Amino acid sequence: MRLLITGGAGYIGSVVAAMALGEGHQVVVLDDLSTGHAGAVPAGCEFIEGGIRERAREVLAGGVDAVLHFAAKSLVGESMAKPARYWDNNLGGSLALLDAMSARGVSRIIFSSTAAVYGEPEHTPITETDPTRPTSPYGASKLAVDTALTEFSRSRGLGAVSLRYFNVAGAHEGPDGRWIGERHSPETHLIPNVLAAALGGAEASFSLFGEDYPTADGTCVRDYIHVTDLARAHLLALDACQPGQREIYNLGSGAGFSNREVLKVCQEVTGADLRVVSAPRRPGDPATLVASAAKIQAERGWRVERGLHDMVADAWRFARQRD
Repeated sequence: MRLLITGGAGYIGSVVAAMALGEGHQVVVLDDLSTGHAGAVPAGCEFIEGGIRERAREVLAGGVDAVLHFAAKSLVGESMAKPARYWDNNLGGSLALLDAMSARGVSRIIFSSTAAVYGEPEHTPITETDPTRPTSPYGASKLAVDTALTEFSRSRGLGAVSLRYFNVAGAHEGPDGRWIGERHSPETHLIPNVLAAALGGAEASFSLFGEDYPTADGTCVRDYIHVTDLARAHLLALDACQPGQREIYNLGSGAGFSNREVLKVCQEVTGADLRVVSAPRRPGDPATLVASAAKIQAERGWRVERGLHDMVADAWRFARQRD
């Protein structure tokens, strides 16, 4: 199968590209490198530098069986400060991609959605039928794309699958032995920030955002999933991506860890004794997000295979590889 991966030079997109190559797919990566890295694109991919609006029709004209769409702005805090950027990029770019797909007769897409569409949940674990009430423009823009996919499926026969991620972590070992991991700038995710602080030495400190949430230890609780498990779900979802069919799946472990619990595992893996500095909550961050992945387990046979310790240990391997 020939796959187009938009945003394939980013963290998750590059891991999916590596796994797709390993399963024998032909992979074309389209990325404007605004946040991605050309060096993250696995060897064996056809790489095209450019944006969706400018290059999607041209790339799709070369023949594509399915699109895996990762290209997006993804910083919650930035979306609160610059909402127009998120609506223009995430929704506007996705609509341009869908129009290009229609023009080129490509009828299958897997969309990188997010747990941020749920906002502050009424209960946990969260199911796909729970209310969607995003608390940030980032989450709202992703939900708008989910809605657009439903409409394109109904009106144009598009086969669309939205995968709603909870917290993704860890690193993936590619076929060449090189680790593929997170290198966002700025980095806002907990685990890579803790590991970066651990690399800083004995005097390093780490900021913990929010210690007054209504949770057991006052810090946010999140459902973490290893990036390799996540990538495997995308390839399984290709079978669910059939013309005229629309599916939404949560991807998570069904278990939550608080920021303090994650920090403890990071310290165990690295041996670092970090100085923790209290910081205010970040705008748009819900207290607890834990997924029910029962639907994708029942329908696609997907389950998580790696736990929190694996995520931290693999991310630590990547961090030391880069250092």
